[in-house]
Amino acid sequence: MVQVLTGSPDVKDYIKKIKKRDDQLNANWGTICPLVEKVAADGKKRKIQASDTKGLLRIIQSIPSPKAEPFKLWLAQVGADRLDEIENPELATQRTRELYKLKGYSDDWIEKRMRSIAIREELTDECKERGVKEQKEYAILTAEISKATFGLLSSEYKKVKGLKQENLRDHMTDLELIFSMLGEASTTEIVKIKNPIGFVENQKAAKLGAAVAGNARKELEQKTGKKIVTSDNYLPESIKQKRLKNAQK
Repeated sequence: MVQVLTGSPDVKDYIKKIKKRDDQLNANWGTICPLVEKVAADGKKRKIQASDTKGLLRIIQSIPSPKAEPFKLWLAQVGADRLDEIENPELATQRTRELYKLKGYSDDWIEKRMRSIAIREELTDECKERGVKEQKEYAILTAEISKATFGLLSSEYKKVKGLKQENLRDHMTDLELIFSMLGEASTTEIVKIKNPIGFVENQKAAKLGAAVAGNARKELEQKTGKKIVTSDNYLPESIKQKRLKNAQK
């Protein structure tokens, strides 16, 4: 990344210079760019400096190069947008709709997706009030609801659709979204009525609520002879073909 933005013939020396100029970057370099074990071209494992998106953007901020300016301007705009959203939360919803629209989603699908976000947030709030705190616990509840609703854990569901890091719900069909919403909305109602306290009790409520959606799904599948869960997704064809080839190797 530094090579591309600077054109420096000695990238390591350039990084030393920007670290020397930026005390905070230098002090946090081990966190921003930790050593990660990778397989080298010769087949041997070696530790190299690597960074995630957040770390790379932080490094870009310290690069005094014309090629880095567009990224810095973009970061400034994102920051300004975020402050606007804090002041007026409706802007966040509007921007989310616009992003889905730009990606080619239909208006009907976008409406369902936005509703699913609201239902998910309501469930999260109810569980939080009753002692579910950690992100890991929410992930387990999500997996339980997915299993009871669709017969698949979230991780298994993503494999069916050929997804990796992508958000599963962004690749659901209309019916998949509807049953997903039913599972979470049913769980929310049961949580409100039974008032479970703590993770274990909320987990039981999640299974009960999602079972409502699971039974409805099975009944519809029986009536139509068609499975609700499909491999359909919204990935670009180029990515689909690439992943298909990799899976066949």
